[in-house]
Amino acid sequence: MAQHWTEADIPDQTGRTALVTGANAGLGFHEALQLAKHGAHVYVAARNPQRGEAAMTKLRRLAPAENLELVSLDLADLDSVRKLAADLPPLDLLLNNAGVMAVPRRHTTKQGFELQFGTNHLGHFALTGLLLPGLLAKPGSRVVTLSSGMHRMGRINLDDLQAERRYSPNTAYAQSKLANAIFTVELDRRLKAAGADVISVGAHPGYAATDLQYSGPQHGGGGAVYAWLMKVFTPLVAQSAAMGALPALRAAVDPQVRGGQYYGPGALFEQRGYPVEVHYIKPAYDAELGRKLWDASVKLTGVDYADLPVKN
Repeated sequence: MAQHWTEADIPDQTGRTALVTGANAGLGFHEALQLAKHGAHVYVAARNPQRGEAAMTKLRRLAPAENLELVSLDLADLDSVRKLAADLPPLDLLLNNAGVMAVPRRHTTKQGFELQFGTNHLGHFALTGLLLPGLLAKPGSRVVTLSSGMHRMGRINLDDLQAERRYSPNTAYAQSKLANAIFTVELDRRLKAAGADVISVGAHPGYAATDLQYSGPQHGGGGAVYAWLMKVFTPLVAQSAAMGALPALRAAVDPQVRGGQYYGPGALFEQRGYPVEVHYIKPAYDAELGRKLWDASVKLTGVDYADLPVKN
């Protein structure tokens, strides 16, 4: 196993097809870039068409243009999720990367879900389920879902998943990231039970310099002063987005990765450094909690993962 795993350790991806959500900026941009540079055909999913086209211009300067294809995806709209899933061919890799952070409660998804839980968890839960038949048809396929160190502060409130009774932007974000962790483990549990040749793996970027830390707060989730502080502070202490993308890339392509594992930076309390296997907090591995969140997610999204056996 590589001591310092980098993009140079990515195996040839020729012939593989990948979808990266939120690929127009930040971590997703670098994930899409490296996969395309190493031969994969990458669907670059973006919510905003203009930002998507701008990202494609940059990506095509750095990787073979024929390996990159822009697609529209708004994870805060299950109709958009269904449309994209219906249009895509079978995938070898689904990289659930996109996310929102620290937004005000007044912002909701098109279907009325609290925006962070609805986008970060429910959108990806639905997308994965709708793309699952194609993933099952491709031997050795993977689903990689990004969590965050913030998942350690998360708690799943099954009686108030939409934070209607009490809302804190950071608490809601932490819940959504714990939901990502629980989903990763529960999906892999169900894939194993089905004998599927697909694995579910998790990753987190540590503290990486992207606009995620202040894009939500600047719209009122944490206040203008907080947003300004994050915008100034983050570039001074965070590692680059390219480094932050390495855990997800390793989870996506390293032949030694196994289902249910979780990758993150290996230094400074998982905030910086090269990707290594790390661990979620204990609730992420709780099978009963995993089943309950899964059942709630099926009910909310209407996506039932019919291709996997029902767990009793």
